[in-house]
Amino acid sequence: MLTSAPKTLPTVTPIRSKPVLEFDSIVQEFRLPSGEGSRRVLDRISFDVGLGQFTAVVGPSGCGKSTLLHMAAGLLFPTAGAVRQHGSRITSVNRSIGFVPQQAQLLPWKTLRENVELPLLLRHVPEEERIARVNDILSAVSLTGFEEHYPHQLSGGMQKRASIARTLVYRPEIVLMDEPFGSLDAQTRMVMQNDLQSLWSERGATIVFVTHDLTEAVVLADNVVLLSRQPTRLKANIPIELERPRNVFQPFHTKGFTDYYDRVWANFQSEVGGPHKGS
Repeated sequence: MLTSAPKTLPTVTPIRSKPVLEFDSIVQEFRLPSGEGSRRVLDRISFDVGLGQFTAVVGPSGCGKSTLLHMAAGLLFPTAGAVRQHGSRITSVNRSIGFVPQQAQLLPWKTLRENVELPLLLRHVPEEERIARVNDILSAVSLTGFEEHYPHQLSGGMQKRASIARTLVYRPEIVLMDEPFGSLDAQTRMVMQNDLQSLWSERGATIVFVTHDLTEAVVLADNVVLLSRQPTRLKANIPIELERPRNVFQPFHTKGFTDYYDRVWANFQSEVGGPHKGS
């Protein structure tokens, strides 16, 4: 039988930091193609992200997960409500955040080093510091030795690493990730999850991570924000108080993981209509 709450779970102190990012009663409406009327996509969505917190956002396709990221990045503004960073409303392009898209989007005419260095050039970081920071981040994502390779000479997983490196190299306080591992094969995806977990632990960024994968959300995140179908509402915001580091390769062997997974699925299954694995 499916339970609505986890059983005995590890004791872990939850994150209780002051919010660094706030989604406050977000409403988003888009004009219909006919030009007559509008469709409400997001309906009064509210949740906070604490400093250094890893938040996963899960919801059905088309529910507006990426739209929330675009709002935090200042690329889109809500019809009603507000997105705030450190209490200040985001009203323009937010240059203090990092954005990792679904596709790596590396510039094909630039080498790996040049791609990763680009954000530092745009921020006028001195050359000596640029070299040191690029070398450091390429080592952290296991790409040392590939500095002069072009994107087409890199595997899909390596391109993803490069995309993450390009974002982290300028040390943004908040990193927004839009299904960054969705196109990878299962084995590469687990390796990337493990790498991301290590990088996040070492570098302390706040992460908002959009995914369709419940297992990925539970194994990586401090909390899982669940969204409904359109018009999209907040279904649940579930803390994941599992010990770290987490075993991304065999998550269901981790004490407490199955209970949290079942708790997330119990809240989410009505949005996708599938049977529970144990029913």
